[in-house]
Amino acid sequence: MTEYLLIALALLGVLILGAIGLVVPRLRRRPQPPLPETEVDTRAEEDLAGPPVEAAESDLSTGVLVAPPPVVEAPAPAVEVPEPTAGRLVRLRSRLSRSQNVFGKGLLGLLSRDHLDEDTWEEIEDSLITADVGIDATREVVDRLRERTRVLGTRSGTELRALLAAELVNALDPALDRSLNADPKVGMPGVIMVVGVNGAGKTTTCGKIARVLIADGHSVLLGAADTFRAAAADQLETWGGRVGAETVRGPERADPASVAFDAVKRGIDSQVDTVLIDTAGRLQNKIGLMDELGKVKRVVEKHGPIDETLLVLDATTGQNGLEQARVFTEVVNVTGVVLTKLDGTAKGGIVIAVQRKLGIPVKLVGLGEGPDDLAPFEPTQFVDALLGTEAAGA
Repeated sequence: MTEYLLIALALLGVLILGAIGLVVPRLRRRPQPPLPETEVDTRAEEDLAGPPVEAAESDLSTGVLVAPPPVVEAPAPAVEVPEPTAGRLVRLRSRLSRSQNVFGKGLLGLLSRDHLDEDTWEEIEDSLITADVGIDATREVVDRLRERTRVLGTRSGTELRALLAAELVNALDPALDRSLNADPKVGMPGVIMVVGVNGAGKTTTCGKIARVLIADGHSVLLGAADTFRAAAADQLETWGGRVGAETVRGPERADPASVAFDAVKRGIDSQVDTVLIDTAGRLQNKIGLMDELGKVKRVVEKHGPIDETLLVLDATTGQNGLEQARVFTEVVNVTGVVLTKLDGTAKGGIVIAVQRKLGIPVKLVGLGEGPDDLAPFEPTQFVDALLGTEAAGA
């Protein structure tokens, strides 16, 4: 029994020593801090993988080599080529169809009557006045027509049309200089200032004038000096961008004279042929307008004289527009008129009234909303369009 007891005690001692040998090393090992909850425990994998191998810089995020995307340049906007100005008025003659009803059909129909009595001549007079020719001009045209038909005894449609055309052309004074003074001088571009009442399509017309000049071979720079309308500079810049013309602009409510001055300076530096300046058209009071436009003119002329001041008029306003126009002629030296929206009125005679009342030649006429529907004014072609081809055989 004693032997069995000794053997059991020996086995128990061995087991206790073995357990102590297993526990003590574990107690000596310092536990590693726990990982944050958002990370994945990969330490065992790193131990198995051995020392880290440095990867290429581009491989660190995905482990896959990715070529950089190709750089695609945006295509440059296409620059439009404006239509030639020669013959534009002939091409647009059909746009005067409303006025043709007064002149071509109305007047020639009256003149073709078998007997031209006083009542008929009064009707002719009324027709011309209704067409906005103006009272004084109407009396002159009618008096000359009465005399010539009496002396010549003309009655055929062709002869009557020729007589009426000659009198209307004469009333438009074909001897007036209607060319645009836009040519550069030594070290200085030609400078054109565009004025007019807001609502007459002034800024749009300014953009179309730029197209006219470019079509005639000029290089053009635009000055957005109408700083009181937020959209005016954007609108002008859009027009210029379509034909490759640079636009100089300032912040909203900037001094218009300062913008105009900078535009001409830029035109000198870039050696363009013509600088076209769009101005504000507010008419709250004559004094404010005079001060503003007068300042623009004085500041621009520090560079050199303004070659042309064009007044934009809306033909559909008729005689009312002439009263507004008179204010501008008193403020600045207007040298030419741009008459817009002639296609939208039956009162084509406004061209005659404008010249007689203001003493200024009509140089351009607008006959539509298209970008190239602004045409150099030529009296004979205009009257021919007013009378229409059908009237020739009346």
